[in-house]
Amino acid sequence: MLRSAASTRLGRVRADQVPASGEFRRLHAVRRLGPVVLSVVALLVAAAPAAADRFTPGAAGAGDPFFPNAGNGGYDVRHYSLNLDYEQPTNQLEGRVIILARATQGLSRFNVDLRDFLTVSRVSVNGRRASFTHAGQELSITPRRGLRKGHRFVVAVRYGGQPQRIIDPDGSAEGWLTEPEDNPDGAFVVNEPQGSPGWYPVNDTPRDKATYDFRVTVLEGHTVIANGKLLWQRTRGGRTTWRWFEDSPMAPYLATATNGPFETRFYEANGLPMYDAVDPDTRQSAAADPEDPQGPDPEVAWERLALQPEIISFFTELYGEYPFSTGGGIMDWAPGAAYSLESQSRANYWRVVPEITVVHEVAHQWFGNAVTLAFWPDIWLNEGFAQWSEWIYTERHGGPTAQAAFDELYATPEDSEEGQDLWFPAPAALPGPEALFHTPVYDRGAMTLQALRGKVGDRTFFRILRRWYAENRYGHVTTADFIALSERVSGQQLDDFFRVWLFEEGRPESW
Repeated sequence: MLRSAASTRLGRVRADQVPASGEFRRLHAVRRLGPVVLSVVALLVAAAPAAADRFTPGAAGAGDPFFPNAGNGGYDVRHYSLNLDYEQPTNQLEGRVIILARATQGLSRFNVDLRDFLTVSRVSVNGRRASFTHAGQELSITPRRGLRKGHRFVVAVRYGGQPQRIIDPDGSAEGWLTEPEDNPDGAFVVNEPQGSPGWYPVNDTPRDKATYDFRVTVLEGHTVIANGKLLWQRTRGGRTTWRWFEDSPMAPYLATATNGPFETRFYEANGLPMYDAVDPDTRQSAAADPEDPQGPDPEVAWERLALQPEIISFFTELYGEYPFSTGGGIMDWAPGAAYSLESQSRANYWRVVPEITVVHEVAHQWFGNAVTLAFWPDIWLNEGFAQWSEWIYTERHGGPTAQAAFDELYATPEDSEEGQDLWFPAPAALPGPEALFHTPVYDRGAMTLQALRGKVGDRTFFRILRRWYAENRYGHVTTADFIALSERVSGQQLDDFFRVWLFEEGRPESW
């Protein structure tokens, strides 16, 4: 993610647990889920091992220090199937979502995350109607029968309402953004770190990745751009349904279904399907900026997106194989959002962004999306890596070196206004969620990597980065994991190095 300058500088279901035939047919056959998803469902009905009949409630949070109510305990999601109908003029969203999961404990009750400005009308578990309560972001579900540990189950949730902005501790907005100041003609759908429950029921923790399919219906003339591959689109009665499938595991905050009156270009680059979309009203700066007299500038947006194939090729050679089966970007006009986000396989840009921002968001496909933080206080593992990726891309394309970028920042006096912003707090010792997207996460995070490069040498450093990606692709990681890998690959004891760069406030004087 790149926030605006205002906020920062830069699964399977056992055969005897398949839903009753009527419910299963209504939720699957009637919805005409395509062959890709039906094959997923078939896998999900495989047998599971027996377990002791001891049922207790799952935890109402996943234990994140910054967002203790986000995520839930007691199960692991394997797949989400989202069937959404959105009426943009009235901002009315109707949803029917199926969650395919596996119990990690005997469950008498479990929660999913869904904001209560959306009203739930029906919940079923394994085809049988379940009781539920809904308050805040917790949808608490009690199935008719306990769910055995190790067994797979299917949850179906029907809901609707008017999505609202989710406001983060740093004041930024996320979720299904539709307010006129956010997105005047559609929905800019971005979720980091807690926007997903604003539009679909979810186990909202980055540690629970799953595959996704999307079936989203909007006004004819509007386009829905979601994650993964476009399977089909169909227009009937003045409304168009768009069907997307993401076949790689994805953290919930990386899902998107941005929609509006886009121009699109769908093509292949080096064998990779690319899906690009540009809002004809997009421009290079906010509407209130006096330095932007020219208004909409979609042609420059297309020029920016045209850079993606080369950037993907560059990082593929540097870090390893591109992690997903599709790529692309969405260049919207969403002035109220004022940031871009690395949604999986398809970054969301809030306006026509500089070239380096496209580099940043593409780099996130490796670091942030394929290799994902386990807990939000470790956000530097996403943003510091993407920021450093900007530096190495510039270095290898005839610009200033990464060391020059490091040196310029390191010269910032600690007691200056800029120094207070750069050197405080330490990037892996953030005081709270309000600091998630502040300067140290990006700049000191990137400086940590460049300092490590100087300490261990280029050959070892790039081996560390490639192994970090190869060993953790589609998984989740912590700062401790990165320190351990760096020590293992380099053969050096690096506790003091990482302590001064990641955990101590102030400018490191020696390392």
